[in-house]
Amino acid sequence: MRMVLTARIPTEVGNELINSGALPKIMETAIAALQPEAAYFTLDGGDRACFYYFDMQQSSQMPALVESFFMDWHAKVSLQPVMNADDLRRGLGELMSGT
Repeated sequence: MRMVLTARIPTEVGNELINSGALPKIMETAIAALQPEAAYFTLDGGDRACFYYFDMQQSSQMPALVESFFMDWHAKVSLQPVMNADDLRRGLGELMSGT
């Protein structure tokens, strides 16, 4: 199932990770683990934020996928299913056809 993982990094922790040079390595590790179809980096609520769109096969993957965000980044993390345009078209088609 396509998911979006949102991680908000507290300013102080982000500053420490940048000053120590650790942030790029941690980001690359996250990208390698998630293998996202897209990754975006921005601000959210005044914090540094990352949005990773990836495929999760089963819910048992959650601990392995999110714990490093808590432990390494002290991040606020959310994980939720998302659809792309093709998924939405398919879902609406199924809704309209009653299947």
